[in-house]
Parts: sequence; structure tokens; C-alpha cells
Amino acid sequence: MNRAPGVPALELRGIDKRFGAVHANRGVDFSVAAGSVHGLIGENGAGKSTLMNIVYGFHRADAGEMLIHGRRVDIHAPHAAIAAGIGMVHQHFMLVENFTVLENVILGVERGARLAASLAHAREELKKLAHDYGLEVPLDAMVSELPVGVQQRVEILKALYRGAEILILDEPTAVLTPQEAAQLFQLLGRLREQGKAVIFVTHKLREIMAVTDRVTVMRQGAVVAEVATAETSVRELAEKMVGRAVLLQVEKGPAQPGAARLAVQDLEVRDRRGVARVKGVSFEVRAGEIVGIAGVAGNGQSELLEALAGIVASSRGEIRLNGCDLVREELDARARRGLGLAHVPEDRLRMGVVAAFSAQANAILGYHDRPAYNRGLLLDRTAILAGCEKKMAGYDVRPPDPELRLASFSGGNQQKLVLAREIDADPSVLLVGQPTRGVDIGAIEFIHRQLVALRDAGKAVLLVSVELEEILGLADRILVMNCGEIVGEVASADATEEKLGLMMAGVRGEGHA
Repeated sequence: MNRAPGVPALELRGIDKRFGAVHANRGVDFSVAAGSVHGLIGENGAGKSTLMNIVYGFHRADAGEMLIHGRRVDIHAPHAAIAAGIGMVHQHFMLVENFTVLENVILGVERGARLAASLAHAREELKKLAHDYGLEVPLDAMVSELPVGVQQRVEILKALYRGAEILILDEPTAVLTPQEAAQLFQLLGRLREQGKAVIFVTHKLREIMAVTDRVTVMRQGAVVAEVATAETSVRELAEKMVGRAVLLQVEKGPAQPGAARLAVQDLEVRDRRGVARVKGVSFEVRAGEIVGIAGVAGNGQSELLEALAGIVASSRGEIRLNGCDLVREELDARARRGLGLAHVPEDRLRMGVVAAFSAQANAILGYHDRPAYNRGLLLDRTAILAGCEKKMAGYDVRPPDPELRLASFSGGNQQKLVLAREIDADPSVLLVGQPTRGVDIGAIEFIHRQLVALRDAGKAVLLVSVELEEILGLADRILVMNCGEIVGEVASADATEEKLGLMMAGVRGEGHA
């Protein structure tokens, strides 16, 4: 294909999109050069996902136009995007787990009626692509047997096999170890060398600085900046995203740990099929410290938190809260709250809130039976309203409207309300899972300050996060989980991303045989 020099691989002009009263994209101009990696960043709700979904054909713009290599195109569905040379690798992979790699790659693009011929052709093409891009994967392996990082390579191979010249990567490192992320960054370099245009959508600003050539910043549906990466900084990008200066480092003094508040011994948790998800885990969390659990998602952290909170039963082992054996006493989640255990769940929409309820109703979920919210047999509406107003003011929840349905709040403001509810209960132990998942960078700064303040007030905090930067910034001690086991423990002063990443991949740390 003859392409005019200097013409962008992808150009968007005046893209406008509304969803009812929400103005998701406001006259967006955006372009990406061939042979470049272009970062796209913005807070939650800034409009970047809507923009990329328009490019890939999931949504249609209300106004504006799209050009590919200077030619105007109409992308009305994903198959039209693929035909136009656009590929997209989603944060949650679109693979059939009980198919092989080869079967996944050709799914939907089989050549003729003979499947054997399609597979043979695809095998040869994929060998060439693997050589050109360093994307070696076992073509005959079942996808369900592959590590997450290899599954991501399969998704990229799928896109390249379909002829993608423009590749959208949506939060591509969210489920990768640091070593897998480094391999991905090497691949991005090869894609750049081969003339591909890569759009790298992420909230990790240090990754933007490391791998992109240019970066576009969106805020409230509009583009507020486009700069050469070499001419900007993490601090400057953060300020452009939020519209104000942002504290990027977690400020905290040394921990002053006291007595053990939470002690776990030889804990095992099995799923509904009887498969062990947590295998013989032992640790303790002391008053006045934050213990972080690092690991790639799906290695037992979620099941561990749910067992500690009393949501699922353990099949073996002890959980002691302030000396009380929760397992032997068969105490449920409600009873554990009464003993001083609070829980901020990993998935707030599934386990932490009721989106259809008002903010003030969500602000007392799990604590509605406490005397502060009751007047005889009836709920004290005045006290509930006043309590919610106080939480919203103290945690900067916007808009500060207790009557508004929770579904109308952004993810960051929903999370702040959940944190306010759990911390306001004055727990001795706080379990917190993925505290800043889907949260704006400004809210991240606020949430981190609250967790450190809780620690400094003498509370015990158990933090589970897939964000290594968050674990390194907040935790005083770090445990690493892999395949349901704790494979290492590191003091924060001795922790590095490389050391934690190796343990996350299954290499055991000191003291764990």
C-alpha cells in the first residue's frame, strides 16, 4: 500500500459522543503516527475508553470523522475495524479457554470449509509472526494452561494475524508481573520498528514515560494536552490529568508495630468444586502496621480476603482476631464486624455497595443495626443523613448529595464512600482489597493518606493489591502469593519490583522453602 509520508496512521477529527446527559467525548482531535507508540491517559471517566471503543467499532460517534492513512473510513462494528487494519487487546482477554492457541487465533477467520487447511496455513503464518516479533507461544497448548502473560501474547498474535497495522492496548500491564511487563515493552519496540502504530491506554504514568513516543491527556471528555514524552514528566502529566498538583509519593514515617491483631495459621480455602485456592497460609498483622499482599490476580488473594471477612468458609486452619478464634466460634461476617474487623472488598459493586440504593443507605450497609442509626424499632433517618453528610465532607465525596443513587457517582467517589463507612466504624483490623482499582489519580492520593493515618492511629491494615507501586509505597511488610501459597516475605526497606516480581512468578523468597 502506498502511503503519503507524514500522514498519520490514525486520525480522529472532532469526535463527539453523548450517552444521555453524559457528554463522553467533546470534539476530540487525536492522531497516531505509524511506527510509534502513543500513550492515552486520563482519569476515570475522562472519555478515553469511549474514544477507543469508537475507533474499534463498539460505539458510533455522534459527530466527527476517522481517517486511516489519510483515507476516511466508516467503522460501524468491530469486524469493520479489523478489516480496516485495527486490532484491540482488551484488559480482560477475549479467548476461549478450552481451545488451543492455534484454534483461538483462527476463530472467526477460517479459510474455506476445510478446517485442517486453515490450521495448517495459520501455523505457518504464526511461526513467521513469532519470529518477526519475538512472540513465541506454544500453538498446540490449551489457553487455560497458559500464564497470563502468554495469554496476552496470544491476543496480540490474533490481532497481527488479522492484519492489524494499528493496535490498541487497553491497560495491558494490569495483570502482568514486572518481568512479563518488561517483555511486553520489548515487544512494543519491535512493533514500532515494523511500522505499526500502537495506542497504549494506561493509568501508570511511569510506564507511559518508559515506552511511548507521544502522549495525549484527556480530561472531562476533551483533549487537554498532547506532548512528546521526552519533553514532559510524570508530575506534569499527573497535573494535566487532574487539573491540580498531585502528591505522587506516599508520605509516611516508620511503623510502630504493637501486638498482633490478626493471626492466621495454616489456612486452607477451597472453592465450590473442592479445588484449594488458599493452601496452608500463615501470617500475622500487628497493630500500627500495614502488611501488603502482592501477587498477580487469581493466585488466591481474593479467596483469602473473603475467608478472613467471613464471606466464605475455610476448610482448615485458624483465624484469630484480637485473640478470638473466629473459625472455632463459627463467627459470620456480621459477628466479625462486631469484634472490630472491617472490610473494603476488591469488587465494590459486587460486594461493597448496592448501586441502586442512595449514598446514605450505602453509608450504613453492614452497620445499620448499630445504636447510632436506630431509634427504638425504627431507623433514625436524621442520624443516618447527618452521618452520611459527615462522611462525604470528610472524604471529599462528590457530589455531596446523600439522596443521590450510588450508581450516579464515579468509581473513585464510590470507593471513598466505602472507605469512609468502614474506617468510621473504628475497626482494630481493616482488610482492604485493591483500594484504588478504577480510581482517579487524585482520589488515589487521598485514599493512600487515609490508610497511612489509620496505621498511625494504631490499627492493623491488611492490604491486597496487584499494583506493585502501591504495595511498595504503603506496606511496612510485604507477603507474596503465588498459586494460593505465600512464597516469600520482604521488609519494605528491602523490597524491589524485581525481587517481588520473581516471587510473583513462583520463585520462593528467603524463609520459604
